[in-house]
Amino acid sequence: MSESGRYFVTDFKSGRKFVVEPIGDNHTVWGDIDPASKKIQGDYGEKHRGSVDFEESIVTKENGFRNIKDIKPGESPTDYINQLLKQSV
Repeated sequence: MSESGRYFVTDFKSGRKFVVEPIGDNHTVWGDIDPASKKIQGDYGEKHRGSVDFEESIVTKENGFRNIKDIKPGESPTDYINQLLKQSV
């Protein structure tokens, strides 16, 4: 998994590859707390956000992806991938 939360899944049986990207712009600001000012220092939240902004997504039709689906919070990307694999059997 990358710092953005993006990860790749390969089905070894079929050879199909999938990309999962958490999309969102609601990033938590975090870093070190300066003991004197009690303010957060550093920009760690920009490097390790855990998601990508919609504009930064690599999962697009223009990049050759098919079966693109936005899933709701609580839904499993693994379940969707398994459904796609079952359909292709």
